[in-house]
Amino acid sequence: MKEFKYKVNGNEYKVVVNDSEGSVLDVEVNGTLYKVETEKAPVTKAAPVKRPARAASAAPVQSAAIPAAPKATSAAAGKAAVKSPLPGTIVGIRCKVGDTVKKGQTILILEAMKMENNVLANADGSVTEILVQMGQSVQEGDNLVVIG
Repeated sequence: MKEFKYKVNGNEYKVVVNDSEGSVLDVEVNGTLYKVETEKAPVTKAAPVKRPARAASAAPVQSAAIPAAPKATSAAAGKAAVKSPLPGTIVGIRCKVGDTVKKGQTILILEAMKMENNVLANADGSVTEILVQMGQSVQEGDNLVVIG
C-alpha cells in the first residue's frame, strides 16, 4: 500500500494505492474507491523534465546506488533486461535508445521511500528499449530498460 498527498489547484487529495494486479490498480482518493487501468507504452526518447522544487522544510534527498536485479536474457537475441530492484517512481532517465552503456553505469533514477536510488546497467551494450516513462510507478521486478 502506498499513500500520497497531492494539492491540485488548491484542493488537497489523499491518494492510497491499495493493490495492483498487472495494469489494474485499486486506488482510493479521499475515501472513494476507484479501479484504475494503466497503459504501458515504450519510450523512445526521453525529454528533460523539470522537477518542482522541494519545500524548504523537506528533508534533504539522499542518493544511494542500488545494483539492478540479475539480468533476464533472451538466448536468441542476447539481450538483457534491467529490472526494478524495488517498488518506486521513475524520476530520472539517464539514457536513450541507441546509447552505449557500461555495466555499473547509472541509467535510471528510482525514487523509493523518499530516497533517490541509482538503477545501474547490468551489462555492457547498447540500449535497445526504454520501457518506462518519467513519473511512472514501477513494482519490484518490472522490466525497465533492455540492453542488447
